[in-house]
Formats: sequence, C-alpha cells, structure tokens
Amino acid sequence: MIYEIPGELLENEILKTEIDPLSLPIFRKKSRFIAIKIPAVKSPAANIIKQEMLSAGGDAAVHRNVINCKIENSPVIIMGTEAQIEKAAKKLLQMDYWGLRETGKELLDFLKSKNLKIRIRNTEYNFSSKTYIMGIINVTPDSFFEGSRVTPKKAGEIAEKMVEDGADFIDVGGESSRPGAEPVPLEEELKRVIPAIREIRKRVDVPISIDTYKARVAEEALNEGADIINDISSLRFDPDMGKVAAEKNAPVILMHMKGTPRDMQKNPYYDDAILEILEFLRERIEYATKLGIRGIIIDPGIGFGKRVEDNIKIINSISSLRSLGYPLLIGHSRKSFMGATTGAPVKERLYPTVSLSLLFALKGVSIIRVHDVYENKLALKLAEAMKWST
Repeated sequence: MIYEIPGELLENEILKTEIDPLSLPIFRKKSRFIAIKIPAVKSPAANIIKQEMLSAGGDAAVHRNVINCKIENSPVIIMGTEAQIEKAAKKLLQMDYWGLRETGKELLDFLKSKNLKIRIRNTEYNFSSKTYIMGIINVTPDSFFEGSRVTPKKAGEIAEKMVEDGADFIDVGGESSRPGAEPVPLEEELKRVIPAIREIRKRVDVPISIDTYKARVAEEALNEGADIINDISSLRFDPDMGKVAAEKNAPVILMHMKGTPRDMQKNPYYDDAILEILEFLRERIEYATKLGIRGIIIDPGIGFGKRVEDNIKIINSISSLRSLGYPLLIGHSRKSFMGATTGAPVKERLYPTVSLSLLFALKGVSIIRVHDVYENKLALKLAEAMKWST
C-alpha cells in the first residue's frame, strides 16, 4: 500500500526508518518545500532567477511579460526545497549585475535564519519546537476585557494560577492599548506595574514580560524581576528604549502598529497589509540588531491599526510572517475582529480565541498571548497530539 505523508509528519516518519541521525539535516534540506516572494525584481534578473531555479530543480513564478522585458520590474515567487533554493542562490552570488548577487546573499541569509532559540531567565527556549503561552495580566482599570483587570496586590495570585494552568510567560501591562485609549502618565504606570511585578516574582519563576513603550518603566520593571520588554511601538515611541534593552540584555517583542492606540483604528488602510507589516518588521529587526539586542520576537499586531480584513489576512499569512526567521507571537485573545465576524461580545469570545489558538499552534506560531490560559493550553495539547501522532 502506498500513501502520502503530510509535510508536518515527514521528519517523524524519516526518523522511523532508522536512518543515520547525522543524515537528518540533509533530508531536511531536500524535503522542506519553501515559497519565497521577492516583491520587485528587474525583468532580466527575474528571467535569470527563474532559469537558475529550474536548473536546480525548483521553479519561480514571474510576470508573463518578463520573457520579452516589456515590463521593468516583476514580483518573483521562488518555489523549491531548501536544497534547491540554496543551490540557485549560490549561483546568483557569482552574478554582479541587476542586483542578483544581493538577491543570492539575501536568500542564503534567509535559509540560515531558522534558529529560533533565545535564552531567557537562565533557560534556553527553542521557539521552533512548540507553541508557548503568555498569560495576560492588566493592572489597569480600563483594559478592553474586564476579566483581565487586576490590582497590583492580586497580580501574584493570578500569575500563580496562570502558571498552574500552563502559562510559560506572564505579560504585565499598566496602560491600556485598546483602540481610543488615552496615554497614562509615567508615575501612574510605575505605581501600577512595579508592585505587580514584585508580587508576581515572589510567587512564580517563569519569565515576566513588561508591556510598555516607556524606557523608564521597562528599566525599573527589569530591575524588579521582569525579563522581556513587550513594546507595542517597536522601540519607536521612546528613543531610550532600545538602549535599555541592549544594556539589560533583555529580549524584546517588536510589534507592528499603524498610528497610536488613541488613533490607530481611525480608518486604517493598506495597499498590501502583509507586505507592509513584513517591511516594517524587517526595518525594526535591523534597528534592534544594530543596537546589540540579541533576543527578538515579532508580533504582527492583530487589532492595532487593522481592519477586520487585515486581521484575517494576518491569520492566513502565518507562514509569510514566520519567514522572517524570528519567533512569532500572536495576540488574538478576545479581540474585536472576532465580534465583527461572529457577533459575539467580549465576554463570549473564548471559543473563537481557543479555535484560533489551535490553528496557530498547527501553523508553527511560537507564542500565543491570551487571557484564558487553561482553555488555550488544552488547545495546544490537542495540536501537539495532532502534529506528532500517526
């Protein structure tokens, strides 16, 4: 009997054949199909890329008028295994014209950028091996989901319960970033989050993420036991934030947002939402890397300056976001696009949240940021069983 092996089970099946373990990296390169989009390439270069991919055993989709150079530029979608793309990229490195050498280098850098390991709180997290849960604790009076609001004194107790329920990280925020939210003064934010972090650190040893765009809040939170900076502005709103992260050797979560929480949902518009998000995150990754920040996690910012259709595109484009080569965090829990698509009010959006958590785990998302840890942990357990059982 002959049957097809689903891609997500292939490596497991190869291991079952009792191959020499040293040969597994070779099989990975030969079996892992990848599709890569280059938005604009000069027509002569697009022709060459297609020919090199065909020669390597893969292919490339280009505009129909590339062959006669009737158009100046064309998008190029490269399709092949890792080994085929690597072979073509090495050929492109030898071509010093039409930007082909740079394209070859970019392709090889992309293939090398798949090590998703970050050391946090004396533990090395492999973000390519499983989906982790980040539990949300809001020490605010106005967060959009009432059930996530707690007082600083209660934060430790809530965090302890979240960890018991399966949380791998705890995210603490002292300023609501819901649409239309007004900024919170620095001293008020400190008054909320610092006591909360102290209480949480007394009770749990998992990494704590401080959700802030203010450098002083981040610095004091790190001094009190926080480990990660979760900055909705991607180090843009406070010029000192990147310096704090680099000096404290703190991993950062870089999120895409159009505008500010106060105005981000006032008629947001994108020509190509995914392309704009990818370009923004690439630029922010480059900025953070130049500052010496080593641990980078990316977040496409569901609900932050996005229409319903933009959020759905993000959900359908997880592989494109993962192609940046960094751990991917998704914060989808109970958000308004669920209300727009299902009609459910905030209090009734647990089931849609859990459904998406299952989908994200199957698609290889590294971290889900959620309000309801226990229910989402059950979804991740199911996803894990679906991935590895035959």
